[in-house]
This record gives sequence, C-alpha cells and structure tokens, in this order.
Amino acid sequence: MPIREKILIVEDERTISNFMSTVLTSSGYDVLVSASGKEAYTMITSHCPDLVILDLGLPDTDGVRIIRAVREWSQLPIIVVSARIHEKDKVEALDLGADDYITKPFGTSELLARIRTALRHSSKKHMNDTLAQSGIYQVGNLCIDYERHLVKLEGEVVHLTQNEYKIISILGKYAGKVITYDYLLCELWGPGARGNNQILRVNMANIRRKIEKNPAQPRYILTEIGVGYRMAEE
Repeated sequence: MPIREKILIVEDERTISNFMSTVLTSSGYDVLVSASGKEAYTMITSHCPDLVILDLGLPDTDGVRIIRAVREWSQLPIIVVSARIHEKDKVEALDLGADDYITKPFGTSELLARIRTALRHSSKKHMNDTLAQSGIYQVGNLCIDYERHLVKLEGEVVHLTQNEYKIISILGKYAGKVITYDYLLCELWGPGARGNNQILRVNMANIRRKIEKNPAQPRYILTEIGVGYRMAEE
C-alpha cells in the first residue's frame, strides 16, 4: 500500500481550511491543520509533513517568518496561499524560499496541480533513486537493505536493536534531509515521548559505536545541533 503524503494546512480562516482539507483528503493526502504560526512551526518540527500550504496573514505572526525559520534547516516544500496580491509580497515570500505562491481566490484544480508539482520536485531532490527502485540505500561502505531489514557495513551485518534499525532506516529514506528529534521520537515511541531527547541520544550513541570508525566524528549520521539528525547522501 503506497504511503500517503502528509500536507499541513496553515490557515486561520476555518471555511478556507475546511475546504482545502476536504479537497486534499478526497485526493488521497493525509491532512494536518493549524490556525496559528506557533502551532504550525511545532507541527512542522514534530510531524515532518511532506508539504506546507501557508497563509501569510496569521493571527500571531506573519507567515514569512515561518518560511524564514523553516529554511534555516529544511527544504520542505512550502506553497503560499494568500490574499496579498502585491508583487512585493510575492517576491519576498519566494526570495525567502517559498516554492510557489497562489493568490486567493483559487481553483481546486490549480491548487492540486501546484501541490503535485512541488511534491514531484521535492521527491527528486530528497528521495534516493536507488532506494526507490531497489529497496537499498548505499552511502560509502554502509548499506541499508529495506527488503531484508538489514544494515551492513563493509559487507558485514551490523547487529542493531529494533529501535536502532528504525532510526537508521528513517534517516536513510530521507538521506540529506534533516529529520527532527520530535519526529523520530514520535515515530518510535509515540507522541508522549516528544521532548525526551535523552532516549534518542542513547540510541544514536549505540548506533554510531556500531557503524562509525570514530563516533566522535561521524561519517554517516550527522547531528544538526538543536534540530535533529541527517543521513549523509551518496
């Protein structure tokens, strides 16, 4: 069964967010909704959506601040949907890193087409072609075999616990992309584990002892301080 792509709608007008949510859900997407900038940023870091639809006029902040903050650590696709029609607003959002800009009102077909395009471009940037075709991710002497649920280093099987394998498999799937601490904690131990970074650090220390020649200077799994971890790209 194919994985449903997850889209976060950041919109404080309930009628608009309900409309977009209905359209996207019926089109096969998993949908999250936020009505404020603070909540939206928390959801981005904890739920790791595949794409964000962002209104600029939020009650607690300007949407451009969210774009700026996210672009400090992620290339997550962001489509701005806003009532602001002035060229300077569009230019500012795009210059800060928004992938697209749609002005309200908009048509359903246009919105879906823009989403498909942004996701397609993101997939090309972030999803490893070899992994998609063969079920194997290779970087240096490290190999993750998703079909057999194995990790090998220089051809030898690395003996990992179930949670250690889950962590390394998630990072390998999105190699080159920063995966936040909260996202990993939620995926492995559920929403109640968010913020408990110690359990994640312990698992990561064990993983690095098993796959890195020098765990203090990792080659394969890199730390983005204060944010999360990133698997090295091929």
